[in-house]
Amino acid sequence: MRLPVISQKVAVGVVFVLAMFMNIMDVTIVNVALPDIGRELHAGPTQVSAIAIGYLVSLAVVIPASGWVGDRFGTKKVLLAAIVVFTLASALCGVAQSLAQLVGFRVLQGIGGGMLTPVGMAMLFRVFPPAERVRASSILVIPTALAPALGPVLGGLLVTDLSWRWVFFVNLPIGAVALAFGVLFLREQPVERSGRFDVIGFVLSGLGFAGLMYGISEGPQRGWADPLVLGTIGAGIVLIVALIRNQLRTPEPLLRLNLFGDRLFRSSNVLIFLATAAFLGVLYMAALFFQDGLGLSALNSGLSTFPEAIGVMAGAQIATRLLYPRFGPRRLMIGGLLGVATSIGLMSLVASRADLWWMRLLMFGLGLSMSHVFVPTQAAAFARISAADTGRASTLFNAIRQLGGAVGVAVLSSSLAAVGTSTYRATVSPHLTAYHVSFLVAAGLALLAALAAITVHDEDAESTRVRPSARRKPARVGAEQPA
Repeated sequence: MRLPVISQKVAVGVVFVLAMFMNIMDVTIVNVALPDIGRELHAGPTQVSAIAIGYLVSLAVVIPASGWVGDRFGTKKVLLAAIVVFTLASALCGVAQSLAQLVGFRVLQGIGGGMLTPVGMAMLFRVFPPAERVRASSILVIPTALAPALGPVLGGLLVTDLSWRWVFFVNLPIGAVALAFGVLFLREQPVERSGRFDVIGFVLSGLGFAGLMYGISEGPQRGWADPLVLGTIGAGIVLIVALIRNQLRTPEPLLRLNLFGDRLFRSSNVLIFLATAAFLGVLYMAALFFQDGLGLSALNSGLSTFPEAIGVMAGAQIATRLLYPRFGPRRLMIGGLLGVATSIGLMSLVASRADLWWMRLLMFGLGLSMSHVFVPTQAAAFARISAADTGRASTLFNAIRQLGGAVGVAVLSSSLAAVGTSTYRATVSPHLTAYHVSFLVAAGLALLAALAAITVHDEDAESTRVRPSARRKPARVGAEQPA
């Protein structure tokens, strides 16, 4: 039986969306299951947090090396191998019989997850030329928006009706479909010489980012004055400074920091760090606000968060088809971030369940605004990056985005703890002011991102803008048709 011929734009898009969706959803869906995991495995909240932290630390170690590995062994092979590792580790997590086993398997999951996004993104931007990058970015929006919102809903259903083990088993069919489609239809992409492996850079980046991620993740729980938190963050910063000095002097560095010499790539990374901190931080905070503040169930909390995903997917179509070609990235980013800051800021006015539909409308507004940040940032960031450097640029972009998400959750959790989530009068009751303060802090992060967007120059991303008149021109004979 002869297989149908499928455009590589379609093939890469399908495999990457499935893999990234599985990877992103895994974080939020596991968070819902942590209390049940702790009860069954007889572990307290501090011990159970190792399940999430082990995964984040593993990601921090692997992501810096992903660009070199993809260039050295081939992006198709590495992406499919990462899907296999992630899916197999998910199955092992589902059958774990102790906390130690589960944490170990989560670390293995992080190794696969750390390779998935940078290598997949590099493949996506290599098959889509600059003029079609905005369309590629609209593909990336699907898992980025849908997975964090669907995770709590699906997690609540699985934990309530089945078992916490199913939050890991749910990855198996997704991984199997992504792997089968990739084996059948993906073609290997030619890349230039990868160079030797920078062992010193790998050690410094692995230890530095792992220490920093661990300290940032543990800070809100242990307290920022805790010796372990201060020690790991301090060691992480020292190692990262040493890494920067080493990478700028090494002939064949693991991390090509010279890519930050491109002002568009530099501005996009600063913006995505702050925007991701605000966005993922407020999604994390909204789940706590719904459940602990307003007393909703995990399922109802997830359903109340879900309008955000609808907003992102609707807004992505508007940004891709209408606004980006006409206005370019800069004004779209600034307007989107001002919308994000306004939506989050208004959340601080929600004071009871009577305002629940108002909160859901604000979640939709958050998603709608954020789509006008995600699409132009991802389309423009790689506009002046060569095909040979796309893998290494994707590594840097995703490492910074991952760090931004961790920082956002840590900052908002710390502001929540500083105010206190409970009031003690006649009875203990939720202290909604703590959540309102955290929302305002997230709005402040979005405003900082808007300031970073001012440094973006539209002319740098001119190659990614295709006017409607250009789209109507007939394609050249023999040219590959759009996906």
